[in-house]
Amino acid sequence: MYPSAPSAPHRDFISVTLSLGQSDDGSKTLRRRSCWRRWKQLSRLQRNVILFILAFLMLCGLLLYISVADPWKAPNDRAAGEQVPRPVNPPVLPAPQKADADPGHGPGLSPQKPPRHVRRGPPNLQIRAPSKHREDRSQDDTKQREEALATAHQDEVPQRTVVSWRGAVIEPEQGTQVPSRKADAPTRPSREAPSLQNQAASLNERQKAVIDAFRHAWAGYRKFAWGHDELKPVSRSFSEWFGLGLTLIDSLDTMWILGLKKEFGEARRWVSEKLQFQKDVDVNLFESTIRILGGLLSAYHLSGDALFLQKAEDFGNRLMPAFQTHSKIPYSDVNIGTGVAHPPWWTSDSTVAEVTSIQLEFRELSRLTGVKKFQEAVEEVTRRVHSLSGKKDGLVPMFINTHSGLFTHVGVFTLGARADSYYEYLLKQWIQGGRQDSRLLDDYLEAVEGIKRHLLRRSEPSKLAFVGELTHGRFSAKMDHLVCFLPGTLALGAHFGLPADHMELARALMDTCYQMNRQMETGLSPEIVHFNLYPQKDQKDVQVKPADRHNLLRPETVESLFYLYRFTGDRKYQDWGWEILQSFNTYTRVPSGGYSSISNVRDPHNPQLRDKMESFFLGETLKYLYLLFSDDLDLLSLDTYVFNTEAHPLPIWAPA
Repeated sequence: MYPSAPSAPHRDFISVTLSLGQSDDGSKTLRRRSCWRRWKQLSRLQRNVILFILAFLMLCGLLLYISVADPWKAPNDRAAGEQVPRPVNPPVLPAPQKADADPGHGPGLSPQKPPRHVRRGPPNLQIRAPSKHREDRSQDDTKQREEALATAHQDEVPQRTVVSWRGAVIEPEQGTQVPSRKADAPTRPSREAPSLQNQAASLNERQKAVIDAFRHAWAGYRKFAWGHDELKPVSRSFSEWFGLGLTLIDSLDTMWILGLKKEFGEARRWVSEKLQFQKDVDVNLFESTIRILGGLLSAYHLSGDALFLQKAEDFGNRLMPAFQTHSKIPYSDVNIGTGVAHPPWWTSDSTVAEVTSIQLEFRELSRLTGVKKFQEAVEEVTRRVHSLSGKKDGLVPMFINTHSGLFTHVGVFTLGARADSYYEYLLKQWIQGGRQDSRLLDDYLEAVEGIKRHLLRRSEPSKLAFVGELTHGRFSAKMDHLVCFLPGTLALGAHFGLPADHMELARALMDTCYQMNRQMETGLSPEIVHFNLYPQKDQKDVQVKPADRHNLLRPETVESLFYLYRFTGDRKYQDWGWEILQSFNTYTRVPSGGYSSISNVRDPHNPQLRDKMESFFLGETLKYLYLLFSDDLDLLSLDTYVFNTEAHPLPIWAPA
């Protein structure tokens, strides 16, 4: 008998053998293992470290995305509920009400809810509360962003001119080369509450005449050029410069001041629904700053409507590439759609007035938004110009090179085109900042002495004081109508305690500017005059060359009349302004709507309409006439507001 086979040994486990990377069919595969099982095998410390690293990497990625995002898209990308701050107590000007149910051909203003007050940045302007009858307003941000995406550009392509200086076409300088195209914390706002016109105060007949003139001009723009830059009243069409509704924006605060509720409401709706800055178009830094940025900021201050500040911040961001130069002197032109800035095609120079007459607007934009870059950029320009050589007793040359940062065409000095508002903004920056910056005051006082020493002369036979030009030591008795800003500026400085002889000079120059109008057959000043320096039989003081006989509806004379009347109370200045308004109505008013510049102020029978109404006629000329005729000397008090060079009032800051 065979012995029985031994029984299998007892095992209390199961052994499973896994081949490492070897499948049944002999092919190589990676061993698969549960990620979750791997994660659970880690210690709690290891898991926390990994989670922290992942969160840190995600945060870095988010910050990197934000830093490289298009900088000027920020204002349009706000959440629907976010609001830009508005003054706590907007000024008490007549508040615009809802447009009529049937606005005719123009858009109306829809009822709105009051916006939330969201405060950021420095304190807002402390001014009196508006009338309790003010219409509620809200900012439809969501609709704005949708339209911004849908509207990439307007129907009309802007027409490019050679170069324009506040409406005057100027030929390029010869001999220049074609260029290569490759803030302290904002100051506290004023504590003073401005005394503004009582809504119940009745208008006098002259103010009513200004309102009639504005309505006539606006009717032509509304009918033939709505939403475009400028009206061509004779041909009943329009012209484009930037394609941004220039006349409409320039006129916003004028309509508010004149109490034109319906017109303001229609214009406000266009700004809300149609004004878009994402356009492939070059704009002139100076002109667009004083007209568009200044107009939006002023409309915001007077109305308290946050829509205008939102638009202003968007536009200000789009202008900033102009300052990206090695010299910190900005280029004259910038494309607000692409962000590419460049000098004019014929030169690498900017005019001195262009780069030194943008400070009021950018400084105020910084104060309102709390974004320092606007103020820092323009004040760096002021510092550099302050320290440059090439001046003559405070007088500056007309041009400055954006590459080198130095004056060019040294030895040519004028207070006319290309240099005028440099002197104006020295004083007005000092006033805007609460009269704290002695550097600005010193430069202004030195310049006034330079004017008296080198440019001031008297004509024959009437001994009219005038300001001429100096070219390499040779005096020219040529004076632009633009120089008629100077009497008002001198009077403004004297009002704030500067030497009394400034007011004496202001009065004398005001008489001259009036005579530049009075001695013309139409009663309107030509663009440029030459004064007679030597006694001659039957010779008048003022002489005009054929090429200089045009009148562009400019504001400078009535601007200075406004200042002189405010500070002296002499009603002759009102009478002189009334004469000028009547001359505008007689020789420039177009029956179908609008006013036109004219080619010949010496021919009352055929003044030759030029078929163009500049935006500054509504933004400046009519505004200053209305203020000049006002019986309320505290309407837009000059102790509370400072006017930019396009007549847009901005608040004076209180001393820090």
